[in-house]
Amino acid sequence: MFYLSEIEHTMRLPPHLLDLHLHDAIKGEIEGLFLDKVIANLGLCVSVYDIRSIDGGFIFAGDGASTYTVRFRLIMFRPFVGEVIVAKLKEFDAHSLRLSLGFFDDIYVPAHLLPHPHRFVTDPEKKWLWEYEGESYPIDGVDEIRFRVQSINYPSIPVEQEILSNALPVEQNKQSQHTPPKNTQSKPFAPMVVTGSLDADGLGPISWWV
Repeated sequence: MFYLSEIEHTMRLPPHLLDLHLHDAIKGEIEGLFLDKVIANLGLCVSVYDIRSIDGGFIFAGDGASTYTVRFRLIMFRPFVGEVIVAKLKEFDAHSLRLSLGFFDDIYVPAHLLPHPHRFVTDPEKKWLWEYEGESYPIDGVDEIRFRVQSINYPSIPVEQEILSNALPVEQNKQSQHTPPKNTQSKPFAPMVVTGSLDADGLGPISWWV
């Protein structure tokens, strides 16, 4: 689940930090750059483990900051496919569950990876149920949920494309002015998405198996 990743990075140290101990100043800058950030194919940075080397310290003409080349190691969260992890239910709908580890919330369990047979009910309250031997076992967020990692994806950053109204035909523009805008809200972009599965013995709310 957690790995050490070694990185080499060239960074500027602003003049107002030069009165600090060099190691402390650079560590603070590294934390600002990488902590709680996702690096594609490496995972989510949760901590700076150590600094291996600091080279340079050059001050370029017209720039009051010193520039260093730093080699350091980061503690990265990157689960592997097939790993079993315990999380809490954050939210759900008729299509999937969303789970949270506290420091990472982008874990999704789509409906087809829930234990079979299952159904989503809305009365008297919304919840997922697993049907087994005539009994219904709810996924209600009371218990911790054990899931198996199905895949890890690093989606590309989306590029928003604006549609200029003056590029549309005049009649279409007039019609769009009288048409109520559609709800275009979508979930926030997640640079790292973990897909999980509950469809195996021992997975799901822990109370199912005790």
